[in-house]
Amino acid sequence: MALRWGIVSVGLISSDFTAVLQSLPRSEHQVVAVAARDLSRAKEFARKYDIPKAYGSYEELAKDPNVEVAYIGAQHPQHKATVMMCLAGGKAVLCEKPMGVNAAEVREMVAEARSRGLFLMEAIWTRFFPVSESLRAVLAQGTLGDLRMARAEFGVDLTHVPRALDWAQAGGGLLDIGIYCVQFISMVFGGQKPEKISAMGRRHETGVDDTVTVLLQYPGGVHASFTCSITAPLTNTAYVTGTKGMAQVLEPCWCPTKLVVKGELKEFPLPSITAKFNFTNGPGMAYEAKHVRECLRKGLKESPVIPLAESELLADILEEVRKSIGVTFPQDKH
Repeated sequence: MALRWGIVSVGLISSDFTAVLQSLPRSEHQVVAVAARDLSRAKEFARKYDIPKAYGSYEELAKDPNVEVAYIGAQHPQHKATVMMCLAGGKAVLCEKPMGVNAAEVREMVAEARSRGLFLMEAIWTRFFPVSESLRAVLAQGTLGDLRMARAEFGVDLTHVPRALDWAQAGGGLLDIGIYCVQFISMVFGGQKPEKISAMGRRHETGVDDTVTVLLQYPGGVHASFTCSITAPLTNTAYVTGTKGMAQVLEPCWCPTKLVVKGELKEFPLPSITAKFNFTNGPGMAYEAKHVRECLRKGLKESPVIPLAESELLADILEEVRKSIGVTFPQDKH
């Protein structure tokens, strides 16, 4: 049976995700509706991607009985209200990262999904790339020996993207790209809670975080660090090292196709999809879409790869870092 998707918001990320869904077998995935806050934009998107229904409000899509799962690609501050609306409409939900602006928002969404018995997942697409699967296998097999440390860097100049610098839109590096570094470290250390977090950061003149470096200490004296920046290019790689060697995820570490394990390079080509994508390695969104279908076919209420407890943990870490460098958002006041 095809999974019937509704697309919430018609921005660049939604375009890429929809292009991927349209490339997958129609017997498995169908986009049946799209919603924007402006009906003309929704209609234009529907024409472009051959979607039967276009709505001028998110509420209408949330109430459409034909939509089984909602993909939420709206701006960060709109995530919580939109997720709650879709859950109230009985939909399974795949919400772009960061799921919430802060930990309280994430906990509220998780509690709502659990109380309604509905599937909810944070769209951290990196986790579903074959490189990430391969690295998890390497770690599980003990190939690197006893782990000692992990490190991730993600820095790109996003100063031309208004949203990234906009304090009111919860912009800045941590929520936008730092989350990729945090999820890598959390994956390496099995979703454990860090014992201690230290951070240093530079704030942008608009009030958002600009460049941030974080040190995380985990049980047993192992530790990790990451740096993210929206004004400076970084190596955009990640690595984990143990007593028997190192594994490196090469650039771009947030949508990787190359893994080096103890000096040996392994390559994982992307699915061949001919559409034009807005973001690097866009075809890789197919891995995530297939995973959601698998979870729903099995009747799961959350993903075993990104469980809801881990989404809560990632939000806790990001919030603690933000507060320690003095960056708070309007949502933090509630």
